[in-house]
Amino acid sequence: MKKRIVAGVFGIAVLLTAGSVLAAEKAPQKVVDLANTQLVKLGTDPAIVQAVKAENGKGKTLDQIKEQDKKWQATPGVVDYMKALMDNPCGKRLKEIQKSAPYYAELFVMDNLGANACMSDKTSDYWQGDEPKFTESYKGGKGAVHISDVKFDDSSQTYTVQVSVPVKDGAAVIGAMTIGIDVDKMK
Repeated sequence: MKKRIVAGVFGIAVLLTAGSVLAAEKAPQKVVDLANTQLVKLGTDPAIVQAVKAENGKGKTLDQIKEQDKKWQATPGVVDYMKALMDNPCGKRLKEIQKSAPYYAELFVMDNLGANACMSDKTSDYWQGDEPKFTESYKGGKGAVHISDVKFDDSSQTYTVQVSVPVKDGAAVIGAMTIGIDVDKMK
């Protein structure tokens, strides 16, 4: 009986370890190459830059953003204030970009505090400022390309990599942008 229990516990440990390894798979080289050539250029798109400048100009405090984030996460579906971030000129530009390649799962842009400025689809939260997609791409105003590991996205039922790039107004880093890449749709 003890041997069966030990074998069962060992089997579960092996499965959990294997799942962790799969979840931590690095982004394919073709995603890395795309990130460092085409996707980084999206951070200078005029519609995206203008949206970030407008959001930064509102002077929101981090406390106000966090309050909005709580409201956002507690709200099912898409309501007017969310729809506004999809229907503004930047949101429309993101949808154009999304339609240009089958592997673009989602796109969203963040201001200098990590709050959404525009998006192609509703994000799970409004404030990204405490997540690597923002902290590693905004980098305190220095900017860098950040590429996540491959993760299974329950909502879209796809394996995705999030590529995050700085949004730049000239040489100044003013925000960040995240592009979700469906790795199964990349050729």
